[in-house]
Amino acid sequence: MKTRKRLLWLMAWVLFFSLAFPTTAWGAVVDVEADSYVLMDADSGKVLLAKNEHKRLPPASMTKLMTLILAMEDLYKGKVDLKEKVVASENAWKLGGSQIYLEPGEEMTFEDMVIAIAVGSANDACVAVAEHLDGSHEEFVKRMNAKAKELRLKDTHFVNAYGLPDPDHYSSAYDLALMARYALCYPKLLEFTSIKEYNLRQGEFKLYNTNKLLWHYPGTDGFKTGWTNEAKFCLVSTAKRNGLRLICVVMASPQKGGNFRDSMKLFNYGFAKYAYRSFFAPQSQCGLVSVGKGTNDRVEAICTQEVGASCLKGEEKNITYKRSLVDYIDAPVKKGQKLGEIKVYNSGRLVKTVDLVAYRDVERCGIWKEITKAMSKIFCL
Repeated sequence: MKTRKRLLWLMAWVLFFSLAFPTTAWGAVVDVEADSYVLMDADSGKVLLAKNEHKRLPPASMTKLMTLILAMEDLYKGKVDLKEKVVASENAWKLGGSQIYLEPGEEMTFEDMVIAIAVGSANDACVAVAEHLDGSHEEFVKRMNAKAKELRLKDTHFVNAYGLPDPDHYSSAYDLALMARYALCYPKLLEFTSIKEYNLRQGEFKLYNTNKLLWHYPGTDGFKTGWTNEAKFCLVSTAKRNGLRLICVVMASPQKGGNFRDSMKLFNYGFAKYAYRSFFAPQSQCGLVSVGKGTNDRVEAICTQEVGASCLKGEEKNITYKRSLVDYIDAPVKKGQKLGEIKVYNSGRLVKTVDLVAYRDVERCGIWKEITKAMSKIFCL
């Protein structure tokens, strides 16, 4: 009977600690005060640590990550130009919270407006950009929710583009990590969120990035802080060291600065336990393909993204790759045309597939060019 009681007490204590503290396969405990968080491997999307990751909470200004995503999508599609003028409306002017104090009718470039969002967390700039891209703030918010659905964010709904509180405005740590992973598709977004200081209005108004990890945690280059009384202290961030990129989201950290302290603890855990083995950087040449009937005899095959994978430290040798590439293709060849792929494995298990594509166009040559090429080959023989 005593043995049974001791066993029950032991099981109760184990259950208590498993609920109270996040643990890992290593048995490690990370002391994080945030109500909800996620640490994710950016390359694979694998969650390395988490607590209440699907809990719906107010995201505050982390909302602006989706605003920036849509702005970058339109930029990369050519729907807007960085030097294009954006005119502030009265709706933007009258908005409260963090702002750059836009006046009705004031003009700024699209680039300055986006940087004001990324660096200064400007609510008024969010409205100005939203209206410029979609005609109204309301239409832009519809697009935000459509994008959330496209990314399969199950615990996210937006009411505005800037993050001021509303009962129907919420997200989760996991959803924000997925947003951050998608945001990495746009290098310009990462460039903007890594700016520490920026001068607006010919230096009359200076912005300081609200993400203090940029100063205090090496490798950090994104994304957005968040704070309201309801949301408490929040941060969605990313850092990269020795090829390993991690994404961290903390929500509802109770103490001022706690969002930064919690994030650093989670990042420390990730960089201590995991490594990244890289074989080819993005856009690297990974082979040559012979081209028939073309203006060139060969075309370079490049990888569309980094070829490599993350793993536990000490197990890098388990990461391998296999390349498959066509030997020959007839012209015309279009830039970006798929020519093969590289498969990356971890201990024999497929973890990633990267397309190999043509680096440039190769036009089909005319009949006289073909004859000339054929004759030159004959005489060379």
